[in-house]
Amino acid sequence: MKIAPSILSCDFSRLGEEIRAVEAGGADWIHVDVMDGHFVPNITIGPVITKGARRSTDLPLDVHLMIESPEEYLESFVEAGATFITIHVEACRNLTDTLDRIHSLGVKAGVAINPETPLEEIGRVLRQLDLLVIMSVNPGFGGQGYIPGSTEKVAAARSLLDRQNSSAELEVDGGVGASNAADLQSAGASVLVAGSAVYRHPEGPGAGVRTIREALIS
Repeated sequence: MKIAPSILSCDFSRLGEEIRAVEAGGADWIHVDVMDGHFVPNITIGPVITKGARRSTDLPLDVHLMIESPEEYLESFVEAGATFITIHVEACRNLTDTLDRIHSLGVKAGVAINPETPLEEIGRVLRQLDLLVIMSVNPGFGGQGYIPGSTEKVAAARSLLDRQNSSAELEVDGGVGASNAADLQSAGASVLVAGSAVYRHPEGPGAGVRTIREALIS
């Protein structure tokens, strides 16, 4: 099980220090939430901050594009140091071609689906995926509560990937913490994105990562 702290919840005035803290705590990936104020009602990180994150760590950068027309910005995030680029099925005009383009740029490709989007929407591209992201909150803001029923959707996604003999990672993003980490692990998730649970932990972000790790089934 991989833990991917979301820097959306960190103190950006101390970006490098905040990333090194979760790395020391045992983080596996760094999650970068990119929002454009159009696809979602918030504006956050762009390529410049992504590049700063890359300079701060050698961990994989899991770049989640919650933006309209993501195909127009792929090169910028690859140049900034992305390891994974995830696009939303709801925001991409040509999903198949865009996933091919991500791979052609030498990075891994992911698709995210919103809580109300049925899994059937991504069936046609499963074989292209390195990462499938199940949103367990409505995208746009950090610190939201986990949507009931998301665990069942994760289990259904795991079944779908297994039927296709897919090696794609199955990631859960939104409202994840120590209280639901084991349930998501049992449902078949392989990557947990955690923002507030890590960066607002009373003992610091490193302890936030360790707390989630300790909650997992060994």
